[in-house]
Amino acid sequence: MVAKIIQANPAPFKQVELDSITLDIIENALRNARAEMDAVLFRTAMSPGIREQHDAFPMIAHCDGRMVVGQFGSFIHGFVSGYEGTIEEGDVFLTNDPYSCNGAVSHLNDWLMLMPIFQNGRLVSWAAMFGHMTDIGGKVPGSLPTDATQIFEEGIQVPPVKIFKRGELNREILDLLVRNSRMPEWNRADFNALVAALRLAERRVHEIIDRFGVDEYIAAMTEMLDRNKRAMNAIIKMVIPEQRQSFEDYIDDDGLGMGPYKVKCSMWREGEKAIFDFEGTDPQSISSVNFLLNEEMFKMFLGSLFINLFDPQILFNDGFYELIEVRIPDGSILKPKRPAALSCRTHLLGRIFDIMGGLLGQGAPEALNAAGFSDSPHLMYSGYNSKGEWYQLFQIGFGGIPGRPVGDGPDGHSLWPSFTNVPNEFLEAYFPLRIERYASIEDSGGAGKHRGGNGVHIAYRFLEPGEISIHDDRWLTYPWGVNGGEPGSRSTKELERTDGSRQWIPSKCDRVKVQAGDVLHFNTWGGGGWGDPLQRAAEQVALDAARGLVSPAGARRYGVVLNEDLSVNGEETAYLRKKLSAERDEPLPLFNRGGTLEQIMARCKQDTSFDPPTQPRFKQSIAG
Repeated sequence: MVAKIIQANPAPFKQVELDSITLDIIENALRNARAEMDAVLFRTAMSPGIREQHDAFPMIAHCDGRMVVGQFGSFIHGFVSGYEGTIEEGDVFLTNDPYSCNGAVSHLNDWLMLMPIFQNGRLVSWAAMFGHMTDIGGKVPGSLPTDATQIFEEGIQVPPVKIFKRGELNREILDLLVRNSRMPEWNRADFNALVAALRLAERRVHEIIDRFGVDEYIAAMTEMLDRNKRAMNAIIKMVIPEQRQSFEDYIDDDGLGMGPYKVKCSMWREGEKAIFDFEGTDPQSISSVNFLLNEEMFKMFLGSLFINLFDPQILFNDGFYELIEVRIPDGSILKPKRPAALSCRTHLLGRIFDIMGGLLGQGAPEALNAAGFSDSPHLMYSGYNSKGEWYQLFQIGFGGIPGRPVGDGPDGHSLWPSFTNVPNEFLEAYFPLRIERYASIEDSGGAGKHRGGNGVHIAYRFLEPGEISIHDDRWLTYPWGVNGGEPGSRSTKELERTDGSRQWIPSKCDRVKVQAGDVLHFNTWGGGGWGDPLQRAAEQVALDAARGLVSPAGARRYGVVLNEDLSVNGEETAYLRKKLSAERDEPLPLFNRGGTLEQIMARCKQDTSFDPPTQPRFKQSIAG
């Protein structure tokens, strides 16, 4: 059933010609409105995940539902097609259920709010915003259990509902939602912040229409979409080959001791259309590492990469979507069937970016990116303080961006370009912990002509007894290097107890008890290197060492010998580079994964102190 849109004025919009100046003004007004939506949200939300780290995504869309400005692509067509009810002026819709919106949000913590924008009785636009709620119930604080086997364990599920009906808030539904949270005040404040962002978008759309006219506004949005399509059409023909090429990568484990899980994607072009086929990807997991990949979201990932690489002046939007076809097998780990758990999906979500990089660069190695910090690792810390008050932290870690054709990968950066770090001062002011170290990890970036970015070491000293949960990956497989570049380092987590004992912590775990004085050493992984390390300028290696990014011993990976003052020893460097060049195999590998998967598994215990994961067991009755 298709939702019925109620319009007091159903008159069609007139086709008008726009001059380029008017188009540019409207485009930039919409860009600014999108930025203002973020600003309003970040200044009024309470949870640090939204307020400080910016785990939220805005959108303003055409009246037909296609995103014109935003970040995560549009899901409105799917919503309108699946919602059984009316859509009227003043309505605002809320959902957090990935299975009700085909993965437009990918886990229950994301509250998605959607608002139709009317003017003079006509639907003229849509606005949407979603943000990560710190807690929505479920079996563990943070609502992201690593050992969940069904979505029912992860918190309250909300199918699309009218949280505002004709402008009136349904307080009973909101009260029900916040009642199911361990952090109800944060959820209520974050909800109001999301609403405020939508109201801001509505006001700005009305202002644009009042200034230029409604037909001009619709024409401008249509042209922005068409312009994007024309640009992407040219890029696809230039970048996507007609012959089929494939790539695969892995997430290491599922939190239950099984893994790795394979994701495979093949790519080719048929005429103007690019095909991406995930046939060969593993079936859905019995654990919570499944990722319900929305096809439009994948198109968004791809378009964002293409636009930023090849034509960054073009406004990124949904105009090109009909040029891409995405095929994802039902029952796979990327298209699980309800009620499969989804709370640990962040690892597969991020790994999609490495998959795209490995696919797109095969035909043009000079444009190939290495693998990088393709994840958003989580730390949760919660408990009751000495005053009997509940505290609960959710924080996302940063790591090394891959080496690239244009240069080194940034150190200690987020996967998502809009994310920012939670200031240490904020953490120490609002939570019972102290940050004793926050630093780049020397040599964790893969060596290359262009160095992979370094990971980050954070030392958390806990000041109150509590429990921690960790979501991370790349503890087993490496972020691969390309064009002769070396892999980046893996992630590690180590708990230092007050009695002096130390223990390694798995990358995915819940309910780890900590006491006041314990220190968690949270180490993220580095990015892979790009190109032959022996071709990196020796002076650049010396500068990296002076900045604490590369150690004197690590400089030898580049064939560079440093003096005690960290200057280059030219004679010894020339000798070492000649020696290393003669000893290695030629040609250098296009992809360097640090060994085959079998080799990595064989030395797992020696390298990591953990037993290798066992072969995954799949629920064939569900997955196929």
